[in-house]
Amino acid sequence: MKGIAGRHLIIVAVAVFAGVAGFLVSRGTSDPVPAAQVDPAAGNAILALTLPDSSGELQALQQWRGRVLVVNFWATWCPPCLTEIPDFAAVSRGFADSPVQFVGLGIDKAESVRKFREEHDVPYPLLIGTPQTLELTRALGNAVQALPYTIIFDRAGKIAHIKLGTLNRSELEGKIRALLDQ
Repeated sequence: MKGIAGRHLIIVAVAVFAGVAGFLVSRGTSDPVPAAQVDPAAGNAILALTLPDSSGELQALQQWRGRVLVVNFWATWCPPCLTEIPDFAAVSRGFADSPVQFVGLGIDKAESVRKFREEHDVPYPLLIGTPQTLELTRALGNAVQALPYTIIFDRAGKIAHIKLGTLNRSELEGKIRALLDQ
């Protein structure tokens, strides 16, 4: 009886996991909360963050006001995050002469982020966040606290785009160009 009950428990657990994964993938195709419906206070809470970078120096997101700001919540243990970071790095380099700033908020250990940065030559700041940092995205529709999660602010500091799930290079470039043309 224990063997059968144990197998049923495993099947139920796999089914629940598959359901959650399917939900997350389906949610990754659009904004969790349309940017036009976002409470400005939720965006201000993100912009008010001051976090250590991968070298331990405190960095305030406010220092990049006036630029299109791409804030990417990610982790070294998150496979979809690792898939999109090369595109983020390439787009960041492509907009190096424009008023655009990328910032990665690693929900991870400082040592893991530092090692990742060294191995992958990420050209933008990687700051060290915590689960409490990720909690700020709940007000922006990230109820399950999933990664990757990207917020793009316009040059006035208003949220223009929110994405739960990966952003590919062309999608990211298009969103940034549209904001630069405003």
